Amino acid sequence: MSGSLPYDGRVYLADASAWARASRPEVRNEWAAAMRGLQVVTCPIVKLEMLFSARSGEDFDRLDTLLGALRDVPITRSVTNAAIAGYRALAHGQPLAHRPIKFGDLLIAAAAQDAAIGVLHYDQHFDRLADVLEFESRWIAPAGSL
Repeated sequence: MSGSLPYDGRVYLADASAWARASRPEVRNEWAAAMRGLQVVTCPIVKLEMLFSARSGEDFDRLDTLLGALRDVPITRSVTNAAIAGYRALAHGQPLAHRPIKFGDLLIAAAAQDAAIGVLHYDQHFDRLADVLEFESRWIAPAGSL
């Protein structure tokens, strides 16, 4: 990498699925460089997902401090409106197409759209959401490789 920024230099809202795999040898160096380059951002939904995984009060505080140091993309009325519009588009696309999408993923994708950034993930639902919302869906590693 020699000083260049990973992920084509773009900023991404990292989903919990990316965070869960960030320490894997296949992606660790690229992730660390993106963190140093301030390319990884968060939002309240990701924070809640990450804090849910804490195993103790100390672990909760450590995660909260780590996530608190990152740029935070807010969940605003425009984000929730975009989420509803995306959900509607999925529902109109084919019967029940909206049902497998978790609300958290929907709000994360809508927040990325609102901030004009991508989502870094390891979750096929973001590819589907990118069909109905305007954001780049980027896998932290190829699907099925981790």
